[in-house]
Parts: sequence; C-alpha cells; structure tokens
Amino acid sequence: MPKGKILIIDDDKLIRWSLNKYFSGHGYQVGEAASANEGLEKVKEMIPDLVLVDVRLPDVTGIEVLKGIKEIDPDIITIVMTAYGEVDTAVKALKLGAYDYVTKPLEFEKLKLEIQKALDANVIKKELTYLRTIHEKTYGYTNIIGKSKQMTQVFDMISKVAQADVTILLTGESGTGKDMVARAIHYQSYRGNGPFMEINCAALPEALLESELFGHEKGAFTDAKELKKGLLETGKAGTVFLDEIGDMPLPMQAKILKVCENKKIRRIGSTRDIEIDVRIIAATNKDLLNMVREGSFREDLYYRLKVMHIHLPPLRERHEDIPLLVNYFIDYYNKEYRARKGGIIREAMEYLLAYDWPGNVRELKNVIERAILLNREGYITVEDFPGEISGSLKRSKDNEPLDLINLSLPRGGISLELIEKEIIRKSLEMTGGNQSKAAQMLRISRDALRYRMDKFNLR
Repeated sequence: MPKGKILIIDDDKLIRWSLNKYFSGHGYQVGEAASANEGLEKVKEMIPDLVLVDVRLPDVTGIEVLKGIKEIDPDIITIVMTAYGEVDTAVKALKLGAYDYVTKPLEFEKLKLEIQKALDANVIKKELTYLRTIHEKTYGYTNIIGKSKQMTQVFDMISKVAQADVTILLTGESGTGKDMVARAIHYQSYRGNGPFMEINCAALPEALLESELFGHEKGAFTDAKELKKGLLETGKAGTVFLDEIGDMPLPMQAKILKVCENKKIRRIGSTRDIEIDVRIIAATNKDLLNMVREGSFREDLYYRLKVMHIHLPPLRERHEDIPLLVNYFIDYYNKEYRARKGGIIREAMEYLLAYDWPGNVRELKNVIERAILLNREGYITVEDFPGEISGSLKRSKDNEPLDLINLSLPRGGISLELIEKEIIRKSLEMTGGNQSKAAQMLRISRDALRYRMDKFNLR
C-alpha cells in the first residue's frame, strides 16, 4: 500500500524524473506535471496528499498554483521548491498556506523526512477533525431530547449563551443532563475547536483539586517532581466545566472567583501570574442560594457564576418527553448492541409514564439499556423493567379511590380500550376541554392524559 500520493510540478524534466524515481522507490505514489495548468488538472484528477511545486513555471508562478490548489482542496499539503535568491517568494507562499519551502539543489533524504513529517501531521489533523465532528454530533443540543415547554426554553437559552463568552451556571437534579448541556454550549460556541476540560469538584480532596485546576511548579510539595500545568491553563481557547461546584471548599471558591474576575492563575509554588483564555461553566444539584445564606458558599462567587443561568427540569415535570427519550434510547442501544428491538408496547410505556424517575434521564437511559440487554429482539414489555418500575402503575392505581361509574354494557361485550376512550372523552366534555381538570377527575397526571388522548386521537 502506498505511503501517500505526491504530485511534482516542475518544468525541469530531470528534477521530475529524479524525484519520481526516489520517492517511488520509497513507497510513494508519484505524479508529474511540467506546467501550472497541467499541475492543477493533475490535482483534480489525482487528489494528491502533497504537492511539490517549483516557484518558477513557464505559464504562471508557483504562488498562483498554490492558490489554485487551496481552492480545489485546502487540505492538500503544498511544499514550495525555490532557488536561494527567491526566499522572499517562498515566505509569501507560507503566508498563503504552504506547509514549508525547500531550496535547490534538493537534499533528497532531508526532503523525504520533511514530507513524511508533513503527511503524519496531516493524518493527525484529519483524525482530530473527525473526532471533533463526532463530538459535535454527539453533544450538539439537537441530541438533547425534548419537546416540552421547559426543554424548549433550555434549547433557546443554549442558543443564546453559546456565543456570549460569559460564565454559566447550570442547576438541576442529578441525572438531568447538565454535562450534556455544558458540552452543547461548548461545541455551539466559537470555542468549539478548543478543548472541553471537565472536573468533578466533589470527587477530589482540596489539595488535589487545586493542583488539577491550577497546576504546580517542580518542588512545590513533596511529590511535585516536575512542573505540571493545570486544566485552567491547558484548556486554552476552550471550556472548563466545574461539575458539582456546590461541593467545592470555601478556600478554593475564593481562588475560582479570582480566576473568573481576572482571567489569571498562579500555579502552586509559583510567584508569577499566568493569563488564561477559558470559559468557565459550573454545575450543581444543590441549592446554592440556600448555601449562601448558611455561609457554605460564597455570595460573590454565586453571582459571578450566575451571569447566565440554565435550570434543567427533572423528568417527572416533563413526562411528555418520555416517549421521545424512550425511542431515542431504543435506537441508540439497538446500534450499540446490534439488537433488533422493534419498540415498546403501549402497556410498558404507560408504566414508564406513571413512574416518578428520581434518577431522571440517566435512570430512564439505564432502564432501556437493561431492557435491550435482557432481550435483544421483539418489543420492550413490562417484564423487562426492574421492580420499582413494574410496580409503579399498580401502586398508582392502588392509591386511587374506587369511583363507581354507571355503564350499560351490551350483551356481546365491549373492549376495554373503547371504554377507556369513552371515559376520557366524557371527562373532557364535562370539563369543557380543560386537560388539567380532566386529569384530576380521572386521578392521573396531565401528561398521562395527553398520552392517552394521542393514543385515541382525541385531540
């Protein structure tokens, strides 16, 4: 397999022949062109990984060829060949996007090393671009599922704050997706090409947390055998996500406040401030305002972090999003485990709608993953759920008083679905279409009522 495709554009036939013979002998696929026009046509035909182009060509300069190559494919590496007296032209080529220049007479071994270095760098660049694209698709806010009013407001806030380079506070119960929102903001912002650095403030003791965030100088403490840069320094042009900031010790809170205000840090053991360029996003499942009143969280830091605030609602307050999330997770885990789940039966969905979801979206995700692992084919049924889910609908019904309803049943019988449909229709009629009152009358949640209305086309 060739190491890469190289195109040589030079009007000197001997140079072309020599380079072709040398690089072909070292495993490269080599093409040749004697003029600029011929070279650009070869670029379109061959799509080389790298082009060696002479500055002086019979029709136009190598600079014009460079511009043409960038228009065809900006990822093609270009190295300019020039004589000693034309270095100024080569420097101009570098400014226009050339990878490097080499002077004639050429040193083939040195040129081979330069070309291999350029090709290796380009492979890494493409891999990073691919990984970034995957991350953008994975963590873009289009992959945060929901159609409820609460989630629509969250999406709107993500769009607004992403391009505003300010600190952001994310609040919400554990499992509501605060980390997903933090990543979505990062990848939707101009910092999306920079790193996303995450640290859990509750997972590390204070000394280690400070070292991880600020770094330390060599010899700053017993185990500091070499200099270490912290996340706030290495996250240049990116985002630092401080998860569980409510668990951060008060002395560290003071240091983070200084970072937010001055955009400077000082490594442990250093006397010199270092300017940083990061956006800070913080998240917590705690009531920070109450912690401020109790004195366990700094008031000035609270308001400095809360320049922009996004609250993630718990799943129990947006049950209408459950069917969307369920279908999304079924598709996801079908691909992940090469399963063939056709979906979920209605009865099973009703159990999911009746459950309160203390673990929020994370718990729902785990329940669907478990259901698919237990049985990779067919449909998800109630039997696929853990006990706390499979007992939810029964508990809900056991807690309801028995209402006596006068029904006249035909001798031939009638389906339960038709009875349910008629009861829902009648309750809506009695409440003038008020869904909240109808749901209260039926002793079910409004979201469960809306699900049944969709099921029976009663909208």
